[in-house]
Amino acid sequence: MRRTIYVSRPERIWRYALWLICGLVLLFLALPTLVVIPLSFNAQPYFTYPMPGWSLRWYDAVFSSASWHRAAVNSLIVAIATMVLSMALGTPAAIGLHRSNFRFKSLLIGFMISPMIAPVVITAVGIFFFFARLDLVSTYPGLVLAHSTLATPFVVIAITATLSGFDQNLVRAGLGLGANPLTVFFRVTMPIIMPGLIAAALFAFITSFDEVVVTFFLAGIEQHTLPREMWKGAREEFNPTILAVACLLTVVSVSSLSLLEWTRRRNRRLRGLDP
Repeated sequence: MRRTIYVSRPERIWRYALWLICGLVLLFLALPTLVVIPLSFNAQPYFTYPMPGWSLRWYDAVFSSASWHRAAVNSLIVAIATMVLSMALGTPAAIGLHRSNFRFKSLLIGFMISPMIAPVVITAVGIFFFFARLDLVSTYPGLVLAHSTLATPFVVIAITATLSGFDQNLVRAGLGLGANPLTVFFRVTMPIIMPGLIAAALFAFITSFDEVVVTFFLAGIEQHTLPREMWKGAREEFNPTILAVACLLTVVSVSSLSLLEWTRRRNRRLRGLDP
């Protein structure tokens, strides 16, 4: 027998008002992107509505340009390397913080996530002067290390949030059955927290892929990434080619978030939490 839940009229009005407010906020956040996307298909090199015609000429300019191609390759190389390094640093840190309970734990966590709190330009200036002494400016390792400084806090937060609901009795059971800690991590802990690991990896990748301030201070001519090339184009010659690149970056971000949501739903189904 299906149970009917009665909802009063004031509650329904409040619910509809809440949905309306949420929709307006989402529209406000997405409106700049919704405006940019049509302009990237403009047939003319200026930005007006209504557009005189539709064309793919700016996307063709992006894919046929050697500078944009080099910038895209640099962005992928740096972002993937940053993702791997951030996961290698952030995952053990998050697990160690979750399992430990010491006096200055909150202070240590605050120190680890400080790159998220401090203005990026201050972090970039500090990294620049420090790396200049080590001859890491205008090098790929220096750029990867700098991006990892910004991405690792996201990894720590994402994995720590996932571990908050993890049952440590599973780890104790694995150790009690004779498995070593490394085997327990890969066979017990890792499959359960996999959505958090994927989320952390995506956050690290996107943080590096979209970073421009630190790249501006540290990258040389050979290390120009897509955001750095976009800034250069906006300063020297602003045309819809930049909007085409912005749309492509939006597709990358949306695809990453869609993959994250699909992984989360799949994990909940496998654990029996969703039908």
